[in-house]
Amino acid sequence: MLLKSIFSLLNTDYVQLNKSWDYKNVISPFYRLYYIDSGEGLLSNPDYSITLEKGFIYLIPSFTIVNQTCDAFLSQYYIHFVEESQDGSSLFSNNRKILKIKASDMDIECFKRILHINPGRGLRTSDNPKVYEKGAVIKSFRELNNHQPLATLAETQGIILQLLSRFLVPGHFHFPDTKKIPSRILDAIQYIETNLTKNITVLYLAHRANLGYDYFSRMFYHDTGIRPLAYIQQKRVERAQFLITTTDFPFTVIAAETGFESMSYFNRVFKKIAGKTPTEYKDTQKHFI
Repeated sequence: MLLKSIFSLLNTDYVQLNKSWDYKNVISPFYRLYYIDSGEGLLSNPDYSITLEKGFIYLIPSFTIVNQTCDAFLSQYYIHFVEESQDGSSLFSNNRKILKIKASDMDIECFKRILHINPGRGLRTSDNPKVYEKGAVIKSFRELNNHQPLATLAETQGIILQLLSRFLVPGHFHFPDTKKIPSRILDAIQYIETNLTKNITVLYLAHRANLGYDYFSRMFYHDTGIRPLAYIQQKRVERAQFLITTTDFPFTVIAAETGFESMSYFNRVFKKIAGKTPTEYKDTQKHFI
């Protein structure tokens, strides 16, 4: 599997938390890595919960819904980082869940090292996602990378990749089985992810694959586990969530940038997939970080 993504640092710090660390329905456009060195907390969503324990590392991929709570005391190292790829694909697109592994000595040193070479990258004003996930705040932290020495930038990206690699193993990470997916379906997936602004229809994708509409739809579902229209909508909403969080674009522009032909359709599909209207989603980001 070819790694297409580049991962860039937003924030890193060591913090001690208490019961005020209590945030619900956080859906971040960036990744989170935690190493817990003392205390206990909880990460949860509607499907399951995971206890934050001393000596473990936790990964929360971008756009993974999570509740964060601490009953008494919790201390952790954290790293927030963004993923970028030329075709808009995501390494964890099939793994939007909270992941947990036992920390090694090397892992702990990685957390300490990235903090040492990136001083002043913590969330000093607030640990509330509604504060630090504002587009302007994320943009300001991303721009700090432009002023980093090249050696620091390269080492930082290397540390992030090294920590991510710990989760890219069977049992934690589901690799798309590209050997069994026909090339025509892989081509359709690639086309969807790189042409979200266009009017993509299932009929057009079937024609590109030289297949009938019904046969293409069945084939796509058989090989991916999702209907082609649902896949198109999912990718468009994920991109819209990112734009809502990281830009000040009006919804009309975001709808156009993600291939929705009308605002009513944009609102309807967004709510179906994200569980909130675009306005409600933007309001939650205004009150976070």
